[in-house]
Amino acid sequence: MKAKITQIKKFKKNTRIQGFFLVREKHLRSTRTNHPYLQLQLQDNTGSIEAKVWEDVPAFEKSFEEGDAVVVKGRVSQYAERLQLEIEDIGKASPEKHAEYGFDFTKLIPASKLNVNTMWRDLGRIIKEMSNPYLKELISTIYKDNTEVIKSHPASMKLHHAWLGGFLEHILSMAQLGVMLAKHYHVDEDLLLTGILLHDIGKIMELNPAQKPGYTDSGKLLGHIIMGRDLARDVMAKIEDFPQELQLKVEHMILAHQGKYEWQSPKQPKFMEALLLHHIDELDARMNMMAEAIDKDNEPGSWTNRFNYFRRPLLKGDLSEDGNE
Repeated sequence: MKAKITQIKKFKKNTRIQGFFLVREKHLRSTRTNHPYLQLQLQDNTGSIEAKVWEDVPAFEKSFEEGDAVVVKGRVSQYAERLQLEIEDIGKASPEKHAEYGFDFTKLIPASKLNVNTMWRDLGRIIKEMSNPYLKELISTIYKDNTEVIKSHPASMKLHHAWLGGFLEHILSMAQLGVMLAKHYHVDEDLLLTGILLHDIGKIMELNPAQKPGYTDSGKLLGHIIMGRDLARDVMAKIEDFPQELQLKVEHMILAHQGKYEWQSPKQPKFMEALLLHHIDELDARMNMMAEAIDKDNEPGSWTNRFNYFRRPLLKGDLSEDGNE
């Protein structure tokens, strides 16, 4: 008889669970009394949860690595008003050993709810309609050379669109907004779209694929902003007679898209397309983060808990009839 598998979104306090998860983070730590424990971040395609291993730490620590799929038994508890998992048994999972018990690696990886091929076609139509030949060649070259990774990559590690196809979903949403807002604010649409399509292109080198969450070595040492600027610069250098002023503007938009020095932005936006790029990026990311916080929340009633990026309860939809939520 197969054991019942519980997904993270269905975790409830003071219940025992068993299931298959992906190890997003793994840290060996010590208590104040110098007792070792493992602190983990586990995920499946319904959510993520912090987990701890208190007993038999030396043996368990060697049985799996960050990025592995694991089979887990444990108890769901609550600490500081947040659910966490106290692990009693954990080991590496594999199709050979665990398929008959319900193990399916695809169920551990969050993926875009939108069709990737449809998104790719929609983005292709936007690129095709660009009129500036230099910018169009720049974008077409980079996106053609990196098609498969762009279609599958996450947009971030944790904050927003952190799933298979998330990069493409984020870029397409921004591009659709860009087409509308360029007309509204009377800015250069092709330049704005170029900034949108290239602002995070360095993330395809900074981040590992969604199947194995984490940062690459070059990502840790350089970061996506510098890597993206370098990629764009290399391609522009190969396009005959690419205008120098246009190259400077493209590079500036990549370097300034995060908007603030305290957000690790090397530059702040210094012309209208660069400023608009920054705010479109922020808008799309924050709207996605709020939608995810609401979708992943398990609290009863009309409001989420306050443990989200915004650090406040979020209204899920309509207010409850009694008004006491």
